[in-house]
Amino acid sequence: MRYTVLIEKNEDDGYTVTVTSLPGCISEGDTWDDAIANITEAIEGYLDVLDELHKPIPVEITVQTHKEITA
Repeated sequence: MRYTVLIEKNEDDGYTVTVTSLPGCISEGDTWDDAIANITEAIEGYLDVLDELHKPIPVEITVQTHKEITA
């Protein structure tokens, strides 16, 4: 499955990642790659809990990323 994520650079030069269609599914990472790996793990855990609780799994087909570029 694919989910839209919002990736923001935080004040500590790391990244905060939020999954827009999974309320409360948020993670962080010191690098872009760490942030992506961590949110992937968070999404898997989130979906596992929904499955265990017999809750519907949200379906989304678009993934968007945002990278702030300064000149």
